[in-house]
Amino acid sequence: MSNRQFWLYLLVSITIAFSYNLSAAEDNTPTQIIFTDKLPTEGNLVLGVFEGEEFGLLGTQIDQQTKGGLAHAIQVTEFKAEINTTQLITAPKASGLAQILLIGLGEKTTEQSELNWQELGGNAVQAAIKAFKTVPVMAFDLSASQSTAQIALGAKLGSYYFEKYYTDTERHKYQSSITIITNELKATKKYYQQELEPVANAIWYTRDISNEPANIIYPASFVARWKQHFKGMDNIKIRVLDEQDMLKKNMGAIYGVGRGSQRPPRVMIVEFMNGSAGAAPILLVGKGITFDTGGISLKDPDKMWNMKFDMSGAASAMGTLYALAGRGAKVNVVAIAMLAENMPGANAQRPGDVVTSMSGKTIQIRSTDAEGRLVLADGNYYADTTYSPALLVNIATLTGSASRALGKDYAAMFSRHDELAAQFLEMGNKTGDKVWQLPLNDNHFKAIEATYADVMNSGPDAPGASAGAAFLATFVRETTPWIHLDIAGVSRAEKAGPIRASAGSTAFGIRLLNGYIKAHFEGQP
Repeated sequence: MSNRQFWLYLLVSITIAFSYNLSAAEDNTPTQIIFTDKLPTEGNLVLGVFEGEEFGLLGTQIDQQTKGGLAHAIQVTEFKAEINTTQLITAPKASGLAQILLIGLGEKTTEQSELNWQELGGNAVQAAIKAFKTVPVMAFDLSASQSTAQIALGAKLGSYYFEKYYTDTERHKYQSSITIITNELKATKKYYQQELEPVANAIWYTRDISNEPANIIYPASFVARWKQHFKGMDNIKIRVLDEQDMLKKNMGAIYGVGRGSQRPPRVMIVEFMNGSAGAAPILLVGKGITFDTGGISLKDPDKMWNMKFDMSGAASAMGTLYALAGRGAKVNVVAIAMLAENMPGANAQRPGDVVTSMSGKTIQIRSTDAEGRLVLADGNYYADTTYSPALLVNIATLTGSASRALGKDYAAMFSRHDELAAQFLEMGNKTGDKVWQLPLNDNHFKAIEATYADVMNSGPDAPGASAGAAFLATFVRETTPWIHLDIAGVSRAEKAGPIRASAGSTAFGIRLLNGYIKAHFEGQP
């Protein structure tokens, strides 16, 4: 290496390191939920009210203190308290409060789902920020402690904003903490901290990493960020494969995708072994394309900017394992992030190239923009043959056709095992991460047969989502319980929602996978 090359290399290395450390060394600190059993005597209040002026103990306390002032204020505004409706009122003078934001809880006799309570909590937080620019103490007098805990989960998720690059502080809405009043203080706090807070934090971190621009999150920095989050957690073991390791293991599929970038590919393997010794683990294998230009098969430039979200599957795989480890779940789980940046560099692979995967199968590259299935080919084979999993789940922003078929309401789901798919469908409806099964049959496998290799990564007449699923299935043994989630349409939202206060990453799959593993592998309802 000449002196000129040395100094140029040093300058580039320092620039990359400085850019990472300065711009986004860590994620935002998740909002903290604080529980109390004491009503405030000043300031503002968010108060849940049932239909028919059913205040519960907390609201009744205010109403008695003000000699019917709360009931009178509600009657004047004609607030019906239908679920998720809001009404801002001036607090009765004797309460010592300034204003009260009423949140409708619906009919007291109507049983609400966990998801309904989560959405109510998120809506309440966003309404409070709109009314007060901050979230005052919130009071939801529910008899079931778990329902209040679910509201707290929704409140935390609903308070998430990705605003770290706003230099105008007037645009900032971040809440460092939210206080929720409950009469079931001990039980609510215990359930929330044990079962729900780890899931909320996992979703928070996953959203943050997915929302970051691609100059901040690339294969190496993705690894560094998640290593930081896993630091200090029990029963966690992390291994990282670099490009030399990939070559030694004959991972030609992922190596080929990452060849065109100056930021080399990585495979991040995180083991959480907290179940029975020797029990087959659950494998979560996520697509982690930190930016996807399409490679030589270049994408439409106008739509390329949001390709930073093409690593959402890998982020959700890591987030799910983080949630399970945070809960101390009694299971064995391994998350694998297949990380690469798909760039059209001088060393990039070309359409027509043939690469050899870790399985030994050769792959004809028909389109370099069908890169996600390539990295997962090596990921699936490695996961299946190394761990002989009890369940293997792929999660990936794999195809635009899945998005066109199902829109923003469902992730596309594929499996060889209909009973397994039915269980995922049920859990998706319960958790809000909804899935819909699309077909996978012999014709889809025939569609990826290649002229010059064993298989090709796309075809002229192949139905995109199903052909992509067939390609992935080629690298998983037929006896292995396997689910593929194509989250291309649901990984990113273009507008805010009840449990997501801004556009961007949804962290799709964490609630679904956490719920499924809890129900079917931990033996809990």
